[in-house]
Amino acid sequence: MRLIDSHCHLNLKEFNGDVDNIVKRALCAGVKKMVVVGTDLNDSFKALELAHKYDSIFAAIGIHPHNTEAVTESDYQRLRALAGDRKIAAYGEIGLDFYRNHSPKSLQKREFARQLNLAAELKLPVIIHDREAHQEVYDIIVAEEGYRNGGVIHCFSADITWARRFVDLGFVISIPGTVTFPRSQMQKEVAEQLSLDDILIETDAPFLTPVPFRGRRNEPAYVEYVAREIAGLRNLDPDEIALVTARNCERVFHLDG
Repeated sequence: MRLIDSHCHLNLKEFNGDVDNIVKRALCAGVKKMVVVGTDLNDSFKALELAHKYDSIFAAIGIHPHNTEAVTESDYQRLRALAGDRKIAAYGEIGLDFYRNHSPKSLQKREFARQLNLAAELKLPVIIHDREAHQEVYDIIVAEEGYRNGGVIHCFSADITWARRFVDLGFVISIPGTVTFPRSQMQKEVAEQLSLDDILIETDAPFLTPVPFRGRRNEPAYVEYVAREIAGLRNLDPDEIALVTARNCERVFHLDG
């Protein structure tokens, strides 16, 4: 297979001292590229450090909705300075999380809009976190008319109607390992019914480990099982799912090669 893991967090402590092994296993599994995603300033620096160390890794920088209460003007200035690096693929992950509510909703919404505009200024696609906030995420994207660089709704958790609404705004939909869970019927329907040209695959490692490794730490090598699940749902060859989603990822994030 020729795979790309469009979203992982090898910059987190769960992978300390083990990234070399993780990358080797990913490459052996056919994962040619990985996008390591920032959730705050320090996380973003770490993502870029990994991108400079490994040819197969690209980085995304941004402030996760959980962390918006702590963000400063200096943080945004430093993110702006990082954005010109050749290994930066996207701005994110940004968005809204009304499930955990680690930051006040009003603040999440304000900082999401601000970061959309920053991404527009930087001419970067965005990686959007949307948990139990589909309407609010949609409304903010529509309201911020300056942002039209597209991107991805990561770890998609809504239904096929919402998937198509976001696609109509210029976004693609990323399917995580939870699609392999027996009870994830809504995700399975999205993976089966949405145009294949509008789908990416991801691990969100170390989280959301797919069957048959559920309960273990997730890693990019396991993105193969997301491709296989989608292939089964669509009655297609897993190699085709891998290839098309990899090409989609390269298109959205402008990955070299």
